[in-house]
Amino acid sequence: MNVDSHHHLWDLGAIDYPWLMASREARFFGDPTPIQRNYLVEEFRAEAVSEGFEASVHIQVGASDPVAEAKWVQSVADLNPGWPVAQVAFCDLAAADAEARLNELACLPSVRGVRQIVGRAPGEDKRTGTNSLLSDPHFERGLKFAAEIGLSFDLQLTPELMRESAELFGRIPGLRVVLCHSGSPRDSSRRGWSRWAEGLSLLAEQPNIYCKLSGLGMFMHGWTDDDFAPFVARCLDEFGPARCMFGSNFPVDSLQSSYGRLVSAYRTLVPKDYHMQVFGLTAREFYRI
Repeated sequence: MNVDSHHHLWDLGAIDYPWLMASREARFFGDPTPIQRNYLVEEFRAEAVSEGFEASVHIQVGASDPVAEAKWVQSVADLNPGWPVAQVAFCDLAAADAEARLNELACLPSVRGVRQIVGRAPGEDKRTGTNSLLSDPHFERGLKFAAEIGLSFDLQLTPELMRESAELFGRIPGLRVVLCHSGSPRDSSRRGWSRWAEGLSLLAEQPNIYCKLSGLGMFMHGWTDDDFAPFVARCLDEFGPARCMFGSNFPVDSLQSSYGRLVSAYRTLVPKDYHMQVFGLTAREFYRI
């Protein structure tokens, strides 16, 4: 079973997504105008099936009411029994009611984990202040509780935060963590590469941390296979195929390519001996699909 381990769905009539519908706001991943429309499971499923995928993982996407979003995704899963959908929901792990929220989310059959974004891009992070989560004892307490009740954590950050993240998640060995978007290598310069590669090694040293080969198009607009190649190779070298999984990051990455073009690139860049693991087994095991 091939699994797309990272995608989003949204119904603008059912759920409010402030970040998505903001007008004239430049984002690090590009102009969001083309994706300011419904992106429903029927469209996603058609694209994924055409490339041989049979299941997927929905990742929370900044809804104003994250519980409503999680319940909506659950309804999508219930209405599509032929398409296994696991989901990663949002929870503010530093909040006073984090444990109650996590217990509520864990009651939804499709929920496997949570994501609270630690870092997107320097400009946006400065406004949101999310980088400070890594040093917040309440956040660490929330992560530990998530581990206790069997939930995983999707980690989205920037390379500058990798060392601190490795130290934090090293203190919570029972929590299964997956690094989103290969660690967001936004700076392809020699200095940027070195920072990213060094941080990636520190994260890979923690056996509870996995890696998603996803989202690179957000940082390399107008990309070619050659642009992705060194990053994919380094992730596979550091984590190995048993801790790497493919994710399309659609529809966000549709701003840079078609679904088929994206999958073709990764199938070319990932050694064939690794395909079964990277395009299916790792995600199935991590997200219990």
